[in-house]
Amino acid sequence: MTQDYDPYHLASPTVYLIKIVIFLVLVLLVGAILYNTIITFFWANPFINGLIGFTLAVGVFLSFRQVIRLFPEVQWVNSLQDGTNSSARQPVLLAPVAGILRERIGEAIITPSSMRSILDSVGNRLDEAKDTSRYLTGLLVFLGLLGTFFGLLQTVTSVGNVINALDVTSGDSATLFANLKEGLTAPLAGMGTAFSSSLFGLSGSLILGFLDLQTSQSQNAFYTDLEDWMTSMTESRSSRYRDAGQWTWRSGA
Repeated sequence: MTQDYDPYHLASPTVYLIKIVIFLVLVLLVGAILYNTIITFFWANPFINGLIGFTLAVGVFLSFRQVIRLFPEVQWVNSLQDGTNSSARQPVLLAPVAGILRERIGEAIITPSSMRSILDSVGNRLDEAKDTSRYLTGLLVFLGLLGTFFGLLQTVTSVGNVINALDVTSGDSATLFANLKEGLTAPLAGMGTAFSSSLFGLSGSLILGFLDLQTSQSQNAFYTDLEDWMTSMTESRSSRYRDAGQWTWRSGA
């Protein structure tokens, strides 16, 4: 007996992209409100803080890329099920699937072993992108700590120089106080480096952490939908064929 088969479409990752955009807009609003304070903190050590900002920008770009790269893959699978795959862009993550189904879409059957091999290949490609994002998140924390210890080292060294430069035998207390005031400039600059780098490093890791959460959820949803779709194509006791642009069942028991 033949009956219509309702194709299962993969969900679009648009919702995760919207969450990322909304979150970044909120971050930019907070940054605009605290603009003067942030600029002051930034110039405490522009080199380390600029490096932290560059790392954050790279992480944000990669997060967008990880979500956006799922759109053509989802579109290709959905157009394949609708019978309009000729107009869809060839997939990258799903290149093994395209290789199996190319030229024989009406009779292609994916065995359980082939399905598992393909899913493992797709999962490895997704994990490579996740590893990069997580490395950048950890790198932001490392840069913040590096700036902190550098600033503290600078502070300790400067305090030691100030103490050694003090001339307690001088009878002029005004000169002594002026020298002490001038000498404390370097230690305070070191403390500014320490605290500003920690602030930017931890804030950047917080931002990338949320973006990594959204990208991971989008990739997990894509992988789960892909697994369900490929499972529906796996040959068990039945085989499928294409008839008049629709999937139908043919009993093979």
